[in-house]
Amino acid sequence: MARVEFERLLDAGVHFGHLRRKWNPNMAPYIFGEKKGIHIIDLNKTSAKLEEAANAMKSIARSGKKVLFVATKKQAKDIVTGKVKETGMPYVTERWSGGMLTNFGTIRRTIKKMATIDRMKTDGTFENMSKRERLQVSRQREKMEKNLGSIADLTRLPSALFIVDIVKEHIAVAEARKLNIPTFAMVDTNSDPTLVDFPIPANDDATKSIELIVDTMIAAINEGLEERKNDKTAVDEGAEEEGEATEAVEATVEAAVEAAPVAAAIEEAAPAAEEAAPAVDSGSEENA
Repeated sequence: MARVEFERLLDAGVHFGHLRRKWNPNMAPYIFGEKKGIHIIDLNKTSAKLEEAANAMKSIARSGKKVLFVATKKQAKDIVTGKVKETGMPYVTERWSGGMLTNFGTIRRTIKKMATIDRMKTDGTFENMSKRERLQVSRQREKMEKNLGSIADLTRLPSALFIVDIVKEHIAVAEARKLNIPTFAMVDTNSDPTLVDFPIPANDDATKSIELIVDTMIAAINEGLEERKNDKTAVDEGAEEEGEATEAVEATVEAAVEAAPVAAAIEEAAPAAEEAAPAVDSGSEENA
């Protein structure tokens, strides 16, 4: 994965941090300086960390695993929803429900309940309900869809989380750490980068900054998925060639088996032919 250019990071405002009085001391290695009471993030560090995170994200996607995107803040939710949906990865943009990871069994039961309500609409059960009951069930379904709709296809825990603003999504970070799930996150100057596995020092409040980082992660995922697809194609072609070679060997063996009786008959007839040969020669001499 190619490193994002310094100018693109600068144009997107990735370098703007929070006020100095709001900083987290653990972010000191990633802070370039201060201007008018605002910390400035070192974009060289950002570029290096972003490249490292993108390469790791690419490897996860190539292995066929799922990455859960978490971004419930106003500036990020629309960006994540629009861009992540195309990759087929799950995302949470409305509200992080406590226990979404640590109590995943309950979440799965809720998703199954959504599927049950959907079946009720098609099998005629809804027709036998009163108008009030139908309204209550529909509202319940809409509420579940709003909170969990994007992870309805998530049958197991995700292999990694990508988080925008770990201060706001501290519950998601805590659950991932408890379950040893790798975390990728944008960390601003008010965040603690030691809480995540792949911190990306960046402005997590500006729309352009969020969009640039998310775009880079999405590009890494798409690249990984493309390589996975190519790997599967190569394996299928190899299996096909192997099958053709096996068929050729089997055909050769079958031909050899069919030819065996003929060869045996020739071998049996050879001695008789040799005995008959002198008699024929002597007869020819007498005639002469």
